[in-house]
Amino acid sequence: MAESEAEAPKAKPRPIVRLGIFLISHSCLFSVICCTAGVLTLLLLPVLAKNTYISENALMPGSANPMFSSQEVSEANRLVKSLTSLDSKPVGSGIESQRLIAEYMSDLGAEISYHKFYPRSNQFHPLHFFSYPDSGSARENVSCISHGLNTVGIIRAPRGDGKEAIVLVTPYNSLKVGLGEALSLGIAYSVFSLLTQVTWLAKDIIWLVADSRYGEYTAVDAWLRDYHMPVFSGLSALNAEICPVSNVRNELKENRATERKINDGFRRAGTMAAALVIKVTDGREHFEDSLSIYAEASNGQMPNLDLINIVNYLAVHRQGLRVKVEKMRSLINCRWLKILGEILQSLGHVAKSLNPQWKFGIPAADYVEGAATLASSLYYQALGVPTGPHGAFRDYEIDAITMEISSRVALNNKARKNDFLLRGGRLIEGVIRTVNNLLEKFHQSFFLYLLTSPSKFVSVGVYMIAFALLVASLPVVAASLYVDAYKVDPSFGIDKSTPQASATDELSITLRSCKWLNAAKKVFLVHLWGAVVSFLPYFICQIPSCTPTTSFVVWVLLSSFSLPILSLILGSSFSYGRASQLQKRDWTLLKSVTISAAFIGLCLMSVINFATAEIGALLVVPMCLMAQPLKLDIRSRSLRKFLRVACNLALGFLGFPPAGFFVLKGAFEGFGGITVGDFWNWLESIWSWSSATYLYIGMVHLPCWVLCIHVLLHPC
Repeated sequence: MAESEAEAPKAKPRPIVRLGIFLISHSCLFSVICCTAGVLTLLLLPVLAKNTYISENALMPGSANPMFSSQEVSEANRLVKSLTSLDSKPVGSGIESQRLIAEYMSDLGAEISYHKFYPRSNQFHPLHFFSYPDSGSARENVSCISHGLNTVGIIRAPRGDGKEAIVLVTPYNSLKVGLGEALSLGIAYSVFSLLTQVTWLAKDIIWLVADSRYGEYTAVDAWLRDYHMPVFSGLSALNAEICPVSNVRNELKENRATERKINDGFRRAGTMAAALVIKVTDGREHFEDSLSIYAEASNGQMPNLDLINIVNYLAVHRQGLRVKVEKMRSLINCRWLKILGEILQSLGHVAKSLNPQWKFGIPAADYVEGAATLASSLYYQALGVPTGPHGAFRDYEIDAITMEISSRVALNNKARKNDFLLRGGRLIEGVIRTVNNLLEKFHQSFFLYLLTSPSKFVSVGVYMIAFALLVASLPVVAASLYVDAYKVDPSFGIDKSTPQASATDELSITLRSCKWLNAAKKVFLVHLWGAVVSFLPYFICQIPSCTPTTSFVVWVLLSSFSLPILSLILGSSFSYGRASQLQKRDWTLLKSVTISAAFIGLCLMSVINFATAEIGALLVVPMCLMAQPLKLDIRSRSLRKFLRVACNLALGFLGFPPAGFFVLKGAFEGFGGITVGDFWNWLESIWSWSSATYLYIGMVHLPCWVLCIHVLLHPC
């Protein structure tokens, strides 16, 4: 009985355990397959893009005939003429333009109010990274010259209950109104005038005339912040002797009808369903009137895709406008991209000949255009900087886009200008009428997507496959390295039946734990150093009259000295002194922990900004997987080892953030005008916008690069 129990076969491990063991034992092949598949999937995204469609049936874009007519065009021309005539009055022209717009609003019966705001400081502050400093009473001592003044008009919907609103935004420089800004104000005013007469309006209309002398985003962001927070002081709190706002009110008092409709306090409407930023530019290089859509907000946030689909449908099928989205121009003439497009086009023809129902492949020209647009969408989402004032709305979970309308000819021609105003006004009317049909907030369509054209997109369910394939090999390789680090058992050669075997096993376990903790301590130290490096710009910005080049050099020097100082404080050395045979093999364990930390950092970043994690994985994953002590490859003197040394050196150079920045900037824009301070200016632009990409560079990418360099220089 005892013998039969002893001879009983052992239970086989579960299939998932066997699969894990198989992948760990073939980690090198698995990582090559995953990385190659991830890059190929990313290149195939323009082919996998789908046509856009309206997900919410209640929107019904274009279902009603436009009411915007030549009468509204004449109203727009009247305002444009009045604004452009102010250019001959340089003194007080800012006050005059605000007074003029308020009078035009009051003639329509709208509720009018002024909103005073201060320009937002772009100085980096670590405690205010994800929220802007309060610009209220803390800056009361600033003179009124530095104030901005928004003009706000509100139309109450005849069929609404005051709980929802649609926002129109027209940025303009109150000190000097250009023709494009005057036309955008004219279009908004004509639509605003039409909406005061319609009976179908169910949502309040807010027209925000944003004073953009300190930046378009600043004016809109300040108004939104006060809209969603209580304000207990109005314009009466300003000093009448020094503040031009009081002068505006004194001039408006000449018209009593206007005075009655101007409110001293902050006026609000309902919850904002959507917002449209209207801008007009003179694009005479185009062959037809065009509409450019800007949708990227902070940290890769995008509006609901239905809003873009509405604008695209009405612009193309109702007003005959050519809709454009931003694309990376340098990729249009890229030779290798054209060759890849031709290959995919040929594969598509082969697939169609095998089965006509297979719709794989697109024309080579469409692939290049789609790839350039996709790269631009991925870049601006990863950058984390809003591409227009619409980004301020997205911070409050309000869907908004910037619509930039361009004319193919100069707008000085009267007939051409009237046609342009008619088409622009009907487009805005159609979008407002469509959003007015919405019974709830946008939620049916996608919020995570990449655009390959105005009418094609790649959803998160598709483009996340490339990221998943890139990072899938990291935990497998980390586990494989952990196993390889302990293949040489310290108790080898000792008889397990001897009394010393038990003590030796305990010693082996203790040594393994110590080595793992030592590697984890080094990785933790470097990531802590990355946090210190990320906070250094706050102190560097305090240096007076410091140029970008000087700031960059100081930042590099402080970062270089802070690592050894931090290692001395925490008692973890990075020096390469004499080491025992066991210590010389510790690089495998250090690489294992480094890869694990990179995997965790990339996955966490994908939750905050997926585009940043996608681009970061393209650099970090190969750099971590290829890292191996250079001495081991140099000793072997084989071609394969020499190629790995070359790859490690190239990845080590490109993985260094300043070096990678200069190489990419030179490849896309040319190396002629590159200076050392350009990298500091770029960093300043993303930290001033509280972009999470800045934290990723300092706390994930840079520490991984330092650890990989440490592995490359390990004395094996």
